[in-house]
Amino acid sequence: MVQIVVSSDGDGSPESWVLVELQGEVEPRQSGGLAGNLLGDLHYTQEGVPVLIVGHHILYGKVVQLEKPFAVLVKQEAGEPSTTGPHTRYAVTALIRTKLLFKTRPKPIITNVPKKV
Repeated sequence: MVQIVVSSDGDGSPESWVLVELQGEVEPRQSGGLAGNLLGDLHYTQEGVPVLIVGHHILYGKVVQLEKPFAVLVKQEAGEPSTTGPHTRYAVTALIRTKLLFKTRPKPIITNVPKKV
């Protein structure tokens, strides 16, 4: 049997993160992928509605509390393997209890439409 130890690092409770869920597909302009790149700007209205601006498009979402929270785990370096102790350790970095759900189609942002002369 394999034992896996999950522990919390530091004092107090872990950080609280928010999950962003988008319906559909996000394609980057470059072939490098989305990792490490800025996706867009996230704002909230005065009523607390999340608004995501991606390029020239705007998405309106809603805040949803998750039934079961997710734990963000980081694998720690395994020390000397022993027959009595566990070989793998994970540390809880953050908990995700809330998600921002954007399930509507993006709307184009149009500011000035020049008139034909």
